[in-house]
Amino acid sequence: MTIEELKKSGSIILESISGSRAYGLDTATSDTDIRGVFILPKAQFYSLNYIGQINNETNDIAYYELGKFIELLSKNNPNIMELLNVPKECILYKDPIFDTIKKKDFVSKLCKNTFANYAFTQIKKARGLNKKIVNPVEKERKSVEDFCYVREEKESIVFKDFVKKKNLDPKHCGLVNLAHMKDCYNLFYNEELNYNGIVRENGNEVCLSSVPKSEKPIAVLYFNVDGYSTYCKKYKEYWDWVAKRNEERYKSNISHSKNYDAKNMMHTFRLLHMAKEIGLHNEINVRRTDRDFLLSIKNAEFEYDDLVSRAETMKEELDAIYDNSQLIDRPDLDLVNKLVYEMRNNFYNIKK
Repeated sequence: MTIEELKKSGSIILESISGSRAYGLDTATSDTDIRGVFILPKAQFYSLNYIGQINNETNDIAYYELGKFIELLSKNNPNIMELLNVPKECILYKDPIFDTIKKKDFVSKLCKNTFANYAFTQIKKARGLNKKIVNPVEKERKSVEDFCYVREEKESIVFKDFVKKKNLDPKHCGLVNLAHMKDCYNLFYNEELNYNGIVRENGNEVCLSSVPKSEKPIAVLYFNVDGYSTYCKKYKEYWDWVAKRNEERYKSNISHSKNYDAKNMMHTFRLLHMAKEIGLHNEINVRRTDRDFLLSIKNAEFEYDDLVSRAETMKEELDAIYDNSQLIDRPDLDLVNKLVYEMRNNFYNIKK
């Protein structure tokens, strides 16, 4: 089922603007995120065609089937909890049946860890960008030959440098396995024999040649397989990231020269502040009253280490807050199961 098909099906019970525009943290370049909840048509729910989530490629638009939504809600998933208190002006559609979900049955002490843990994953993401900014990978991809080394006297030199130094043509080189020595090969050279070179074009491993027994090796070659494999993974990750990154967000992070993703750090503190408010007041405050402070983080007005120190202090404070909180320890799953049954049953009766 596509998003378009879902909208035509009449199955949606909640559709809302979410993300930065719901938090009140949007800027001129902010995307519009949409989150929603739907109830699968009865025939699909009882068949093998259960669908738990429908979203677009970038996940900016996502709809959760009632069963999955309530399951995540019962685990106090931060992104899902927010849908219980979205600002009215952000609600695009809400079926009355959605209002049978009561915050008091779900907001629990689980929020301390779910919000805080999610906050600290944002810190890791923020620093992860630094690694890519500081350690870019050249667009021209290295080959197997760049990870092949030849032993010469007491040193090892890159194969390319070796053939250049010896004035050899790589296509006339041949390799033969060296017994009992992993990833090591006897290197042969003969311009009159039909050797295969040490690697085929665009190959990801060395290639061997048929070498007459009378031939004498000119050196021993070692192929650093692990190094090549690590490089290939890093190359793919980096250029996949380049292809998918938000250019405006990337340029913003580059311009402030702090070498971390300021937007991720902003969300770290949004989540920690929300966790604190839930523990103290039993409220999920989606629209942020601390907007100025959060945007100052997004504008990179703080050093990374200072923000991490602040975040760790806040996380420690949550322990005392939740120890003294009147929140339930966790949602009552018997009550939750009954709720899901009643909502689904009522919806199907209405849609007869």
